[in-house]
Amino acid sequence: MMGPRLRLMTGVLLAMLAGGCARQEPASQTAAASASGAPLRKVVLQSDWFPQAEHGGYYHALVHGYYAEAGLAVDIWSGGPGAGIKLKVAKGDADFGMNRSDDIILAASRGMPLVMVSATLQHDPLALMVHASSPVRTFPDLQGRVVVGNVGLAYLSYLEMKYGLTFEKRQNTYGIGEFLANPEIIQQCVVTSEPFFARQHGKKVRTLLLADSGYDSYHVVFCRRELVRTSPEVVRAFVAATLRGWRDYIEGDPTAVHAEILKRNPQMTPELLAFSRGELIARGLVRGDPAQGEYVGALSLARIEREMRILTELKILEVPVPVAQVATTEFLPEP
Repeated sequence: MMGPRLRLMTGVLLAMLAGGCARQEPASQTAAASASGAPLRKVVLQSDWFPQAEHGGYYHALVHGYYAEAGLAVDIWSGGPGAGIKLKVAKGDADFGMNRSDDIILAASRGMPLVMVSATLQHDPLALMVHASSPVRTFPDLQGRVVVGNVGLAYLSYLEMKYGLTFEKRQNTYGIGEFLANPEIIQQCVVTSEPFFARQHGKKVRTLLLADSGYDSYHVVFCRRELVRTSPEVVRAFVAATLRGWRDYIEGDPTAVHAEILKRNPQMTPELLAFSRGELIARGLVRGDPAQGEYVGALSLARIEREMRILTELKILEVPVPVAQVATTEFLPEP
């Protein structure tokens, strides 16, 4: 999930990130052992962005020793532009990765041996941000407007198709300067991030959550299919400890977790962490709606199949793929 911080990266940094695929075990974990005295299984999680509250459950599990209790020595690799999450997991440089469910569906359809094993966010926090004074209050109101976003993402085509819209699409530069300067601009955002910065600049804003349009991706944990086949106990242990971390991050005291995130990401602030966590809780993004059968970690194969049908209708998913090839509920706890 990409907030506006640290997004304008230089070519040098991109090259460093892209070249960082070789697996490196942290020296601090080489002598790690579980409570039983057995050596911990070293595991790498490749994150989707720089450390932030949207990763809070993973860091809670790390800081509070849940992974170690499960027999795992987990190293969380920072993400960012050019991190190559899917490629690192497919090659085995990382064991697990974070990503959107639609992205994993497309990767699997193109031959990457990836499978989703749990969700971390039940609903996509991606949204369109408008000024509070804007006449845009529903998705059909986008007709004829200017939308700044990632023009290659499927959701823009989905909105045009579903609502019969035509609007101007401008490529996102991962800043909100144009939005701040022009009250007519509509800005792609993540509800846990960009609205915070807009308000810091004195702008009152509203958001249209993409999930409310019917294009509703999960944010997921995924791994190689080979890992599921050969080391299901590792996948089960990682998923269980991660979901325990997410439950406790949302319900408990985030102080230690936020301290770890601030240490790892000098550009982060306590205020943004508090805002982001508050949005995760208030919007039910982690827990979902129990009335709909949603809970921390839940994956609905029927819902993933609906995603696949939408991507097919948009002519983005070109090769049909069985849902069992892209997702499994084998490692999820009972609701």
